[in-house]
Amino acid sequence: MRTIANLAWQLALLGLIAFGVLGIRPGQVSGFSMEPRIDSDEYVLINALAYRMGPPHRGEIVAFRHERSSPSVYLKRVIGLPGERMSVDRGVVSVDGRTIDEPYVRFPDKRSFAAVVVPPGSYYVLGDNRGNSDDSRAWGFVPAGDLIGRASFAIWPLSRFGALL
Repeated sequence: MRTIANLAWQLALLGLIAFGVLGIRPGQVSGFSMEPRIDSDEYVLINALAYRMGPPHRGEIVAFRHERSSPSVYLKRVIGLPGERMSVDRGVVSVDGRTIDEPYVRFPDKRSFAAVVVPPGSYYVLGDNRGNSDDSRAWGFVPAGDLIGRASFAIWPLSRFGALL
């Protein structure tokens, strides 16, 4: 019994060290803006080193700080990259005049929003649950300096375990 407890303790300690070295941290989701892919109260892993290696790509789910979210973080999907012209017409998102395919949006929002150009060093982010998401349509762009990392893996509950796409 004592050997199993020691082994469990050592594995837990090794896991904490690995998380620290690899820049991976857990985060709990609060809210419904990323449904159905990520549910409220779900736990995800955030790769805090991801954007030191290169910028985010369209479609990635990013964790970031926002003045409205202190001290917690927001999770949203990157839709617009620096220099791109974004438009939302009756719920259809276009980048530089081309409609983008968004298979992850199951709860669309049929509203329209004014076209904007994403400034250098910023990103246009939207929640997957468009009708229930506070995002770039409401408060603008996310500066690269506010990015915490990429939300890449769901860990709890176990029924949701897996890569976030």
